[in-house]
Amino acid sequence: MPRFAANLSLMYPHLPFMQRFGAAAADGFTAVEYLFPYAYPVADLRQALQDNGLQQVLFNAPPGGLTRSAMASAWDEGLRGSLSLPGAQAEAVFRAGIEQALEDALALDCPRIHVMSGLQAVDTAEDAAATKALVLERLHWVSTQAQAAGRQLLLEPINQRDMPGYYLRSQAQAHALVEAVASPYLQVQMDLYHCQISEGDVATKLRHYLPTGRIGHIQIASVPERQEPDDGELHYPYLFTLLDQLGYQGWVGCEYRPRGDTSAGLGWLRALR
Repeated sequence: MPRFAANLSLMYPHLPFMQRFGAAAADGFTAVEYLFPYAYPVADLRQALQDNGLQQVLFNAPPGGLTRSAMASAWDEGLRGSLSLPGAQAEAVFRAGIEQALEDALALDCPRIHVMSGLQAVDTAEDAAATKALVLERLHWVSTQAQAAGRQLLLEPINQRDMPGYYLRSQAQAHALVEAVASPYLQVQMDLYHCQISEGDVATKLRHYLPTGRIGHIQIASVPERQEPDDGELHYPYLFTLLDQLGYQGWVGCEYRPRGDTSAGLGWLRALR
């Protein structure tokens, strides 16, 4: 059976954020992920993990901002990353965000950071080529930073319905970038919810990409409602069995919005245990 991590940004929404660690542990989770740590003192997050016997397995690099306070508010301001954005200001924001994320990852003993690629309007083939060259240049730089810190960075394709204009849109695009950089410190975050909406054929893509060793993290939710993985277009019991058959050893993040009470909705997980 795959190892599941509770996503505390979406799960247990009736609780204040810092109380969600205890709720996840009480439900049997041993690992957590969430979008961002930047609005909270790192010492408090570390204590919450320790008090509840939890492992932090993933969070996102800042979607924007040059200071920690600006990074904490960037998502609510509509920013979605700077990896693909041109210009000196975007370069400064990108580097500042990576440095802050790596610092927090070390403090929280978190092995993985998702690097958001940003909203990018590409109008011509020339624009697309220039953007790809910029992205590869930054990925080479950031991979050296990750290696020095002993952390792993992830790229995640996101569907255009939920996030119109997001630069990374397909598994093929993300894997091509990771293959070009050729660093063991850069991998792909495969969210099956986004993959189904954007491309479909999820099982075949798992069979194709997992053996490459380029998938570092998987996330799940039902399609199209993004709720518990027990309804909708994707048959998760089949996919969980497939992950076992393919030898996937990483974490599966439960990045879904519960229909009601989070704990009561975990019947799908209890059935697997």
